[in-house]
Amino acid sequence: MQDLEGKIVIVTGGTRGIGYEIVKTFSEYKAKVILFGSKKESALSAIQKLNEEGVKAEGYYPNLNNYEEISEVIAKIHNTYGRIDILINNAGMSAKDKIEDTTSEDFAKIMDLNVNAMFNVTKAVVPYMKKQNSGVILNTSSMVSIYGQPSGVGYPASKFAVNGLTKSLARELAPFNIRVNAVAPGITKTDMVASLPKEMIEPLIKTIPLGRIGEPRDIANAFVFLASNMASYITGVILQVDGCARN
Repeated sequence: MQDLEGKIVIVTGGTRGIGYEIVKTFSEYKAKVILFGSKKESALSAIQKLNEEGVKAEGYYPNLNNYEEISEVIAKIHNTYGRIDILINNAGMSAKDKIEDTTSEDFAKIMDLNVNAMFNVTKAVVPYMKKQNSGVILNTSSMVSIYGQPSGVGYPASKFAVNGLTKSLARELAPFNIRVNAVAPGITKTDMVASLPKEMIEPLIKTIPLGRIGEPRDIANAFVFLASNMASYITGVILQVDGCARN
């Protein structure tokens, strides 16, 4: 993965969980990583933690649903480094309520962060990638984008939309040497999952042929592969990283 050295990488939702691990992993391959957090406090806290772990990272906390604000930050990054090589759209939120308990505001909030924010950041980055005639855009999807889930309909609906955005932009941007792919994680050992009781997790593990839930590094490694030249002939793919979990 030596081709990642010196690459300018933006990771939204990079302050915790899978996003935090993505920042760490790309940094280990000597990429220059800029993380986006939802709040100033979370971004600064993540940067401090990364520094303590020997990882240098830069951070911002723009409102991902404000295109003008995003454009200003993206322009600042481009002006500083002269290019943007890799965009990883990882910011997102989940849902678990039944439809009768989900308000239209709840549904809109999920779509705003999981889809509209992804659109905004991608739209702001694409002109720079087009000018340099190269780039990689990677989106975080989910296994529920393929199988759905028994409640929390807004989350799989948003991830179905992420898949559609990924596949369509892969076609649109291919003439500019910009590859667009997505990673669809299965159950992964994030803080949220770690807090769940064993009686809830163990039955899920039994459905996974590899016999374990994923580690954040498993997911981050998939992003690294798709960003590297090893995947130079791969675009428009939704890569499942789920231990072969199936409904």
